[in-house]
Amino acid sequence: MGSSSLDREANLQFAKMSIEWDVVIIGGGATGLGIAVDASARGYRTLLLEQADFAKGTSSRSTKLVHGGVRYLAQGDIKLVYSALHERGIIFRNAPHLAHAQSFIIPCFNLFDKLKYLIGLKIYDWLAGKYRIGKSRFVRKEEVARLMPGVKTAGLRGGVEYFDGQFDDARLAINLAQTAAGKGAVLLNYCKATALSKNSSGKLDSVTFNDMESGETIRVQAKTIINATGVFVDEILQMDTPGRRPLVRPSQGTHIVIKRSFLGDSTALMIPKTSDGRVLFGVPWHDYLVLGTTDTPLEEHSLEPRALQSEIDFILSTAGNYLKKKPTRADILSIFSGLRPLAAPDKNPSNTKEISRDHKLIVSASSLITITGGKWTTYRKMAEETVDKAISLGLIPPADCYSQQLHIHGYSLDKQPGHWAFYGSDATAIQALAAEHPEWQQKLHPALDYIGAEVVWAVQKEMARTVEDVLARRIRVLFLDAQKAMEMALPVAKVMAGCMHKDEVWIQQQVGDFMTQAEGYLAHLTPNSV
Repeated sequence: MGSSSLDREANLQFAKMSIEWDVVIIGGGATGLGIAVDASARGYRTLLLEQADFAKGTSSRSTKLVHGGVRYLAQGDIKLVYSALHERGIIFRNAPHLAHAQSFIIPCFNLFDKLKYLIGLKIYDWLAGKYRIGKSRFVRKEEVARLMPGVKTAGLRGGVEYFDGQFDDARLAINLAQTAAGKGAVLLNYCKATALSKNSSGKLDSVTFNDMESGETIRVQAKTIINATGVFVDEILQMDTPGRRPLVRPSQGTHIVIKRSFLGDSTALMIPKTSDGRVLFGVPWHDYLVLGTTDTPLEEHSLEPRALQSEIDFILSTAGNYLKKKPTRADILSIFSGLRPLAAPDKNPSNTKEISRDHKLIVSASSLITITGGKWTTYRKMAEETVDKAISLGLIPPADCYSQQLHIHGYSLDKQPGHWAFYGSDATAIQALAAEHPEWQQKLHPALDYIGAEVVWAVQKEMARTVEDVLARRIRVLFLDAQKAMEMALPVAKVMAGCMHKDEVWIQQQVGDFMTQAEGYLAHLTPNSV
């Protein structure tokens, strides 16, 4: 079943075949893609529908950490931390091209903090067991200054170093899609589920979706329907049970990106306590520094959330308390915001820090399975539990889970230099493509190393359909330097048009759409909200 690459046209034809799918997944973020990998690896006929691009929402907008959650340990959620640390180890083992160990330092200004954090992080190490990736230790003031030369040293009593994981979220999402396709899953982006149908027993038996590119409506039969739509879960639940109480409450997390030189070279900063009670990270990523995140309760959700002025000010002022050179709005290269689909308890507190970060698995009377909450690190475990739930309900026959040992597409222990490392084993194929076509060797921007062949690869092998798909999620320039991304829009559109047989009108439309969107990532153009 399926074409083992991400070929949208071929996959649409498969979707139109009058077969009954074992599993239809609505939602192409971390959770949905993880379920597609798990289900297809077990041999189930699997179809995934995503209304926009894979990982367009929350799953491309994380803090880029594969972690157990130091903060959850402080809250006493040992079970969540233990599970996440073990899943962190599995990601390291199965996707070494995308995940690596990252050193963090917590600056300490008194003896009590030094002891408190060191003891807590020793427990963190211990919980990781055989998946431990480093040993936490106390570091002297001089070493903190050497490892993070941008950190203020006045009053500093040293720090505590610990290790966690870092990864590229959207790249992992694309590689998961490719892994699932390789196992026979059929995946479609820009296909929005619009209706659910039930049989005479009141059980779901089909999904209707709209191909957002052609406008065509397609209905598919399914034994199991899984709602993995993140902050959009309630929209699917409403299709199933009109008028039901909302299940999730969105909380916005905003990040700003500045030059890495504000902190140092390779060590990350962890600020353990901020004015809103969260932790704040300063994480080196793709040669830049990501600062975040916030926790802002929202009433509404959207595919393209925008940072609030208050969030930007909070991150700048909090980081400024720890950095010698205080970052200002003028230093911001990109701003991105994501919405966490926090599983809201019945009492619906206004404080989102108290809402569970763990996931919830819910089965409706119609046998609709909804999975929500959780985080990137635990995507595989959530997927396993979801497919197991479908088996326990008798919707699909039993089959063993293989995802713990399954190498993710691109798996490679040999890392190429620079941004090529994130392609893993695909890097040589893209470079070969460039060698065959000299016109694709051209840089997309004079100051960056990305070349035309990467755009061709994104279109041909990774189902990129728009300039935004390429610049936001196949290569990450929009999230790193929005101005440079805008300057790359036209060259990217031209290469895409050549691959996709599009005309000048399409090119101009794509560039215009991307420019409008990219403006929201620029500090001086962010709307004046509070």
